[in-house]
Amino acid sequence: QVQLVESGGGLVQAGGSLRLSCAASGRTFSSYVMGWFRQAPGKEREIVATISWTGGRTYYADSVKGRFTISRDNAKNTGYLQMNSLKPEDTAVYYCAARSTPYSGSYRYTDVSDYNYWGQGTQVTVSS
Repeated sequence: QVQLVESGGGLVQAGGSLRLSCAASGRTFSSYVMGWFRQAPGKEREIVATISWTGGRTYYADSVKGRFTISRDNAKNTGYLQMNSLKPEDTAVYYCAARSTPYSGSYRYTDVSDYNYWGQGTQVTVSS
């Protein structure tokens, strides 16, 4: 079992930045792929970014490419999502998720159903 807790959400003006954190506890976080998803009101949960065990391989949704950066510090059992140049359309609840995989190079898990463990979510609101 892995428990995930997000933090760092809040209200920010368009063009601003936020850094989300995802603290993991339980089993060894370093052997899990981590993903960040978001869900806006009335919309389905969608992938934002994913990262492999070591952080060497990453995936980004087109909508955030070049603005968001996913990273992880396995020594601290924590993942991060740095969000820059935020837009009103980035407003959503952001969730971190984790799934186990035997392959250190695996990273491109982009469906909600790919993940076993989820945090409770953190609200990000971007005002125009």
